[in-house]
Amino acid sequence: MSIPEPVAIAILAKAPLPGLAKTRLAPALGTDGAAALQARFIERTVATARAAAIGPVTLWAAPDQNHPAFQTLSALLGVTLARQPAGDLGARMLAAIEAAQGPALVIGTDCPALTAEHLIAAAAVLRDGCDAVVIPVEDGGYALIGSRKPQPALFEGVPWSTANVMAETRRRLRAARLVWREPARLWDVDEPADLARMHRAGLASLMG
Repeated sequence: MSIPEPVAIAILAKAPLPGLAKTRLAPALGTDGAAALQARFIERTVATARAAAIGPVTLWAAPDQNHPAFQTLSALLGVTLARQPAGDLGARMLAAIEAAQGPALVIGTDCPALTAEHLIAAAAVLRDGCDAVVIPVEDGGYALIGSRKPQPALFEGVPWSTANVMAETRRRLRAARLVWREPARLWDVDEPADLARMHRAGLASLMG
């Protein structure tokens, strides 16, 4: 039996520092509580990526990889640490894909609904020969994007943090004549109202 083609996973994560991470949740959780939630989100995301076992996992840290949370996860779960480069979100995601030097998925830490099964399904899309894979989220963005090789057109000049990100990404995929799939549609946690949904989804343990 042949060994499946490795598909790298790049996780982009902000350090769980009060005032830096999950700031839109601070009105509900306080800055310390928002940072603590971010730490649990990072841990869950890394564990999910490792459980998928589809390829090497790199944790791209901001502002750098020296925070104890990053160092601990690297030691315990065996993920590679890298510092996010300068630039907007698109530049940082593109750099992560370029560094993989092969098929790669890029994810953040804001989507606790993302499971190992979703990552396995996304990897299968790329292994089947599609150019790209995207998992949209309900607010108009996406929780995952992946490609067989770097596609700068998908990342340059996109209006990040708006409700138009996924629509614009689809437009660019079509314009570049790329073949892609969207194997799931999920939701992420950005606003205080999303915390109640975590409870309803059985993710209350992440609240601490």
